[in-house]
Amino acid sequence: MQELQLYIQGQRIDLFKDESISITQSIQNVKDIAKVFTDFSKTFSVPASKTNNKIFKHYYNYDIQNGFDARKKKDATIELNNITFRDGKIKLEGVDLKNNVPHTYRITFFGNTVSLKDLLGEDKLQSLSDLDSLSEVYDVSGIRGGLQLDPATNDVIVPLITHTQRLKYDSTSGNHDAGNLYYHTGTGGNTHGVLYSELKYALRIHKIVEAIESKYSITFSDDFFVDTNAPYYDLFMWLHRKKGDVQNLSGVNQSLVNGWTGTINPDLDTETQMINSSTLRVIGVPQYYDVFNLILQKSAGLSYKAIVYKDGVEVYKSASTSGNLTISKSDINLEEADYTVYIEADGNITFSDIYWDISYTEPFSNTKTITYNTGTYNYVSAFDFIITQQIPEMKVIDFLTGLFKMFNLTAYIENDIVVVKTLDSFYSSGNSYDISKYVEVDKSAVNVALPYREINFSYEDTDTFLAKQHTQLAGKEWAKLDFNGGEGKLDGGLYSVKLPFGHIKNERLINENGGANTTIMYGYYVDDNQESYIGKPLLFYPIKQTGATPISFLNSSSSHTQLLTYNVPSNSLSLLRTTSKVNINFNNELNEYTGTNDFTDTLFEVYYKNYITNVFNSTNRLTKVSAYLPLRILYNYTLADRFVINGRSYKINSITSNLETGKSELELLNDL
Repeated sequence: MQELQLYIQGQRIDLFKDESISITQSIQNVKDIAKVFTDFSKTFSVPASKTNNKIFKHYYNYDIQNGFDARKKKDATIELNNITFRDGKIKLEGVDLKNNVPHTYRITFFGNTVSLKDLLGEDKLQSLSDLDSLSEVYDVSGIRGGLQLDPATNDVIVPLITHTQRLKYDSTSGNHDAGNLYYHTGTGGNTHGVLYSELKYALRIHKIVEAIESKYSITFSDDFFVDTNAPYYDLFMWLHRKKGDVQNLSGVNQSLVNGWTGTINPDLDTETQMINSSTLRVIGVPQYYDVFNLILQKSAGLSYKAIVYKDGVEVYKSASTSGNLTISKSDINLEEADYTVYIEADGNITFSDIYWDISYTEPFSNTKTITYNTGTYNYVSAFDFIITQQIPEMKVIDFLTGLFKMFNLTAYIENDIVVVKTLDSFYSSGNSYDISKYVEVDKSAVNVALPYREINFSYEDTDTFLAKQHTQLAGKEWAKLDFNGGEGKLDGGLYSVKLPFGHIKNERLINENGGANTTIMYGYYVDDNQESYIGKPLLFYPIKQTGATPISFLNSSSSHTQLLTYNVPSNSLSLLRTTSKVNINFNNELNEYTGTNDFTDTLFEVYYKNYITNVFNSTNRLTKVSAYLPLRILYNYTLADRFVINGRSYKINSITSNLETGKSELELLNDL
């Protein structure tokens, strides 16, 4: 028997002497391939002792104010024989009473990875206020410049993706159709091409990952999320929040106030921090703020409106005013959140100062005050393309889950760092333990490893015009792979790995005058009725075409510019297979640019094939055994390791360990 200790927020919990506590671990389970797992226990009971009642603050008594908050998981540590076994979280499930007297508390242990989901909650990408530092002006010059920026060195660019208009290329002298990209010299009827307002900015997804790290104070390892990993780092998200135009281009301009000086550390007295030049972070208790005002002092200029956003959502908009303005905490319903401020006006305005005036008093403490000032601030009337206002509607947790599914990633916590690796990389880092002499020989089972007859890999949204047309003509969904190991009529159900993103089929344009290929490829982001479409967030690779087929860029209905450099959207990392065969299809489709099927490094081929083909291998088995693992193995093994039994090597599918008896129930897969 082993001595088990459990600590919650550093306080040792009393345990029942005969209570059995088992921890289950799995990093990738053959029964649920798409999930990222964490350690967890079955719900177990601890006594309602004097010590435990104090720790759980007599949870059974709901009259107690500021008692134990069972809605949130608490930090916990499990020790075996006074040596740390696992760090994680404890969740209080409830209290059982006997004769109206508390008897037991029911709790569940979770590994640290689960804290990510708790931390991110229901927050959406628009709450990542750090992204606003990358905002651009939305006008002719901004879009034209962004269309020619190099994606290799710029985090915000413009791709040739239209939200409404279909493009073509026809060098016939008399073809002046509106969407014709051929540049005809002159004005009047010769003015045609792609209008700047048909295009939108796109953002490197690595900046989203960095903003998540900043907002939630977490650190991802650089095993996968790193700038040298081109299949990940070169991916961009199209900033398409609503269908059609970015805004009513004749509307009033609105710009972000970004004149504050960022502070490195939070002000511990007032629990606030100006995390960058535009964002105030509030982490204190709302009712402890005696004063929380935003004050705008106007020096000269026109009337204006002030708008306050909380975690990317508008919570206050003032009436039009020509003078000074004070916005209080009741106006914005103060909560722990990130706050940004916008000015809306028809023309330029000078403010002598814009500042946050804050006063904070904790119980039994003196009042603390702080102000964050811009000093003289000049509002320049322009339409700012604010990233958090234009980024697609998506939960932060769904974005990360989508990336994990896309690249078959796995995660675990190590030294307070979220280690993120591909599954193949994770398994290649393991050690090997011979456990033959610890295995119970009187009972074991060898079962079929394959729980499914087929696994489908796809995107949630392939409903844009050309992708939908592909499905109708080819009889199969664009980029989708249905994998059954080349076998027919297998037993089992269907399993789906579905990415929460959009996936378009791009179009390479040919010159309709003679049929020659151009260097132009564009995305036509409309539905199958060729109407503006919102869809799911779109990921793609932007590729800069230089010395390319000239295109006509419309500055307005009467002015156009010839461009020989522009960014085209692609589902492959390169337009040349000799440079890279990597692409973000699951199935090996004909490449939209080359028309060939030799871009073979699909998501399935690179990130899933090794694991999935082993699962479907007819010689694979799911072996179940029981073993009394010694502490030297229990303390040190990871789920990347192999267990060797009688000369055969196995991967760990899952392991459930009774922490008192040391007995473990193992599900093992042949190490093929």
